Parts: sequence; C-alpha cells; structure tokens
Amino acid sequence: MGNSTLSRQLGLTALVATGVCSMLGASINVVPFMIQRHVPGIGPYVLYAFIFAAIPAILAAFAYSILATAMPKAGGSYIYASRGLNPYLGFIASFSQWFGLSIVIGVVAYVTIPFLRDIAETLAWIKMAAALDSGIVRVLLSLTLVWLFVFVNIKGAKLYEKTIIPLMILMFLLGGIVIISGFYFTQEDFAQSFLLKKGEFPEVTEGHGFDLFAFLSAGSLLFASFIGFDSIAQAGGEAKDPTKKLPLAIGLTILIVGGYYMLFTGAVYNAVPWSFVSAQAMERDITAPGMMSYLLPSGLTVLIVAGAAIALINDLPAMLLSVSRLMFAWAEDGIFPKSITKIHSTFRTPYLAIIISGMMASVGIIGSHFAGDFFLGIDIMVTSMMVNFLLMCITLLSIEKVNPALTKEIRFVKNRKVRLIIGWCGTIILSFFLFIHTWKDIHTEAGAWYFHSTSIWLIVMGIASMIFYFKFTQMKRKGIDTKSLFSHLP
Repeated sequence: MGNSTLSRQLGLTALVATGVCSMLGASINVVPFMIQRHVPGIGPYVLYAFIFAAIPAILAAFAYSILATAMPKAGGSYIYASRGLNPYLGFIASFSQWFGLSIVIGVVAYVTIPFLRDIAETLAWIKMAAALDSGIVRVLLSLTLVWLFVFVNIKGAKLYEKTIIPLMILMFLLGGIVIISGFYFTQEDFAQSFLLKKGEFPEVTEGHGFDLFAFLSAGSLLFASFIGFDSIAQAGGEAKDPTKKLPLAIGLTILIVGGYYMLFTGAVYNAVPWSFVSAQAMERDITAPGMMSYLLPSGLTVLIVAGAAIALINDLPAMLLSVSRLMFAWAEDGIFPKSITKIHSTFRTPYLAIIISGMMASVGIIGSHFAGDFFLGIDIMVTSMMVNFLLMCITLLSIEKVNPALTKEIRFVKNRKVRLIIGWCGTIILSFFLFIHTWKDIHTEAGAWYFHSTSIWLIVMGIASMIFYFKFTQMKRKGIDTKSLFSHLP
C-alpha cells in the first residue's frame, strides 16, 4: 500500500495536543492519589514531590528539544540515540520505551472503564454500573477503545487532529471544575458534606513527619506524569517546519501540563484531607472525581468524572502515534521487517506499525485484568522512560564526538557549554531517580518475581538485545555499511 514516506501534516497545535494528551490522564486523576497506597509515608507532601519530579523532566525536555532540531524524523528518541550515541543503546532503550508505553496504553484503556461505571452509578443506572463492573465487559470495552483509536491513527492526521484537539479542550474545561471547586471549598466544608452523605465525620489525622525516602520514591514515580512530551519527538517525521515547531511544542507542553498538574493536585488536596485520601487509597482504587464527589452535587460529579474519562481516553491516540513511529523507525533501519515501513496509499500513515502497537496494547489490557494491579504497568513504564531520558542526556554529551555532522544541524541551544551543562545535570539527576526507583521496586514485597517491574524490564532488555544482535549480524553478512547507516538520517 504505497511507499515508506511519511507526510508532514501536523502543525503546532496538533503537536502540543499530542504531548498534552499523552501526559494527562491517569497521571492527574489517579496517580497523585493512589500514590498514598503505593508510597506509604508520602502523606501531605504529594504536591512537593510533583514539583521535585519536574526537575529531571525539564532537563530531559531540553535534551529532546535540542536533538529534535538536528534529527526531525519519525522515531525521535531511537533516531537521536542511534545516531548520536550508539545504535545498540538507541535500540534497546527505545524498545523498552515501546514496550512500556504499549503496555500502559492497555492499562489506561482498562482504567477508563471504572470512570464510566462511576458515571452510571451517579446517574443511578444500577444495571449498567453492574455490567461495567464485570470483568468480561471491562476487558471488551477496553479493547474496543484501543482499536477505535488504532482506526483513528490509521485514517491519518486530519482525523487525528479532529479527534484529539476537541477532546483536549473539553478535558481542560471539565477539569477546571475540579480546580475551581477544590480551591473554593475548605476541608471543613468536606467534613460537613461527608457527615450529610455518610452520617459520620471522616477520620482525619493531623500530624505527619517528613519521610525522605518516601518523598524520593514518590518523586521517581510522579516523574512518569511528565513523560508524554516525548511523543512529540516520535512524530518528528510528520511535523510541519520541524526544526522550529518541535522544540516549541515540547516547551509549551511542559509549561501547560506542569501548571495544570500543580493546580489540579493542589485543589484536590486543599479540599480533601490527605489522611482521608490515604485511608481510602489503602482500601480501594480511588480517583480525583471520587474524592471531590463528596463536596459536589450529582450533576457536577458526572461532569468531573466525564472529564477524567476523557483525559484517560485522550492518552490513547497520542500514545499509539508515539509507539507506532518507533517501530517505523526501526524498520527503516532494517532492525525490524521492512514491511512495517509501508505507508497507506490514501491516509499516508504506517498502518502495519499502528496495528502491531494496538496488538501490544491489547496484551496490556489482558495483563492488567489478570494481575489485578495497574501500577505494575506504570512501574514498568517509569523504568523504561527513565532509562530512555537518561540516554537522551548522555547523547547530548556524546553527539559532538560521535556525529559531528549532525551536531552542526542543531538549531536550538547552539552554545556547546550550555548543552554540556544540560547534559551533565540531566545525566546525574536522572541516574539518581533511576536508582531510587529501582531500589524501591527491588525491596518492595510482591507475590512473585514477575510483579517487580525491574525483573520484567531486564527480560525485555534481553529480548531487545537478541533482536538487535541477530539483525545487526545479518546486516554485516549482507555487506551493509552499518557505520554509514547509523551515521545518517533515514
């Protein structure tokens, strides 16, 4: 179905929407509250941990923005590391990224269904709520969401933009209800509302000491909330005027999402006592709308739950675009079958790469259902993305020596000393975050070894290494000049 040339159709708004929608979703409506269960001891310091988590993300964003101007191609992070650092490291890092994000696409689809159930419960649609709570219905609806957006991605940039931009605007408007009401109401108002609805006051604990390790662990986990901007880089092959639009889109996305995170999380914890959130998280899966529902009338509750569901659904098309372009880039280099580079003759999209990514996301849905804990998928993604971002910062340090020709193409932060400062700061801080996250994962009690994200990640790295070794050896036997291949852009 056509050749392997992508069409540059994505403007600045679509690129920003891709980044924003990849970052917002579970990251804002679930993780800042369920973190009370996953990192016991974080208590009232969630917002501060969010701010702390933004530091390495901002440094990684600078690295991405700089490298994107020199290599504006599909498969962003893979292209940057394979051309500016090392082909092997570029592939295994991007493979772990592809695996982590593909699994999380399934996790997000799976987590979305309880929000639809909550809407049905609020509207007193008891039978529908019960149906949405059954395992088979939840799995089937999750699969339907994933494959709906596989279709949207295959149909191309126009439908993609028409889908993702209105959803992004609606998400912000409905999320604004949470922000306004969260800062309008007080915790005393919450206690009175809880009393009216439940017939008793909520259990609230006042004091809580600062736990440094819990704070660092929470920061490493909340770091996952900032990773979506890399999807902008993956779409580099379809961006209009990429050397200007890619770094601008990444910068705008970080500012918009970072500001929204702080307002949203601060609003909920302003109105709802952290100790109540913590106690509820220990007993069941909770969300921002679930906490705010005690304060709001049913009509507004339906709206904020709908906003949360839209935020989650928004993740799917943007993340599918990101992971499919990674596969496309591997296939262009010959590491994956060349057939994956086929472009649909009408829609100008890599349809095979999109379909395969949809299949991997479907595995994430099934895995979430049987594992019974979606945080495992998030942990895997965090490990994968920390390694990926770390390698982007190291690439910033190595590119001048490894590939001086592409270094000359850099159009953002041309000053070499400033680039080195960004690279070294990013490398040191991300290494620290990766160490904290890995330490916590290894020392957390789990039912079996495969419930540790580090174990799964290492297995994925082993698979990636075997794939690369096999394909790289094949290239050598065929007489392909691999040094030249990985020195130039595809």
